[in-house]
Amino acid sequence: MSALTVGEVVPDGVPVSVGVVSESLDAWAALLREQAPSAETAASLDDLKGEWLSPRGRIDALAVVERHLGWLQAKQVELLAAISDHAEGTPPLADGPAVRVDMDAVFLGEWDCAVEEVACALKLANSTAAQRLETARLLTGRHPATLGLLADGEISYQQARVVAEQCAVLAVDLAGEVERALVERMPQQAAGQTRAAVRRQVHRVDPEGVEARHQERVRERKLLSYPQEDGMALFGAVLPAQRAAVMEQVVEAYAVGYGDDGRTLDQKRADALYELVVEPRAGAALEVPSRAVTAVVHVTVPLDVLMGVDDGPGELKGYGPVTAGQVREIAFAGGTVWRRLLVQPVSGLLVKTDPLTYKPTAETARHVVARDQYCAFPSCRMPASRCDLDHVRAFDHARPERGGPTTPENLQPLCRRHHRLKTHHPGWSVGRDARTGGAVWTTPTGHTYINTPPLYRE
Repeated sequence: MSALTVGEVVPDGVPVSVGVVSESLDAWAALLREQAPSAETAASLDDLKGEWLSPRGRIDALAVVERHLGWLQAKQVELLAAISDHAEGTPPLADGPAVRVDMDAVFLGEWDCAVEEVACALKLANSTAAQRLETARLLTGRHPATLGLLADGEISYQQARVVAEQCAVLAVDLAGEVERALVERMPQQAAGQTRAAVRRQVHRVDPEGVEARHQERVRERKLLSYPQEDGMALFGAVLPAQRAAVMEQVVEAYAVGYGDDGRTLDQKRADALYELVVEPRAGAALEVPSRAVTAVVHVTVPLDVLMGVDDGPGELKGYGPVTAGQVREIAFAGGTVWRRLLVQPVSGLLVKTDPLTYKPTAETARHVVARDQYCAFPSCRMPASRCDLDHVRAFDHARPERGGPTTPENLQPLCRRHHRLKTHHPGWSVGRDARTGGAVWTTPTGHTYINTPPLYRE
């Protein structure tokens, strides 16, 4: 693409109204958004003035700047990788004073002070500098396609870093297999969605390694306590995900039992955890709390994995992929209830029937929560179990057969904020792709974004 200037859009010396300038710059910003970043396009960024753009144009300009950030970060990755390579090679020392020595090379080679060099140059902590160097080494050496997407501004640095870090434990060929499975979808994903997708693929290509690493982490389980500001502290534990899920559900159920006493739900959860841990030990009898608490943990697993025929991952709601061993521990625990879910063989999407009542049945609600797992708004990670179930096409209370049906295909989980946004904010609208199950959002500025629920077969 040839270099663009404002003069090509708004001719020099021609008096124009603010509206004309805004319309011209809007078109220019939209054009730049579709172009791969380059030195030519970067030179034009300063002309995208927010005060001269319409609301739609500002969104396009924001996306243009973000793509160029990716382009610049890819160049930084390449530089960091070169610094890392230089640090790994130890140059030969001079035999005598007559031979000149590159002392910079000696220092970098013998003492491997690349971390300190980068930390000082970029004003980073040593640990952050070390992480960036390692990420750069992995991206350039093992994930050229991901690095290419970053250079084209198609993905963010956070996504590229996720691929590098999550695949670092894999052999080179398996890391490449994971990348090939994800490279086409990453440009449409938020960083959190990419992280979950990478984890699922790592489980699929290396189930034995995942299980071995999980067992190692189980041996490292521990309590954590960190001081915070204003007389507060953070207390928690690092433990197997399935146990954390049970603990969370127990605390949640206990907290709900407080009733409406003026405390927020978060305050009740914190107080419930304290009571469950401390108060039983305060009395001589060490009695458990009087309120009955039931823990409900949802895990989705293929039947062959459940039966031990295959060692692929299961999906623990609110966490993501877990090992086959963890799935079986949950499935065969006392009191476990199994529910069969039918899925389409190709897409992995759940299928159900079509009731015409406004309120979803318990079965339909479970289906939607299991299918989508999170709020259907792009980038929102609110668990679906804490969301409202919203009709994509409005339900007709007077003539249900003419309105949007209360079926999984016409229901989506929306957190309260995004439910209100979709229902009450002018300009926001959402549809649903029947083939992929993706929520298709249109913003007030006319841009479209697609959020596809996690697939059980990727």
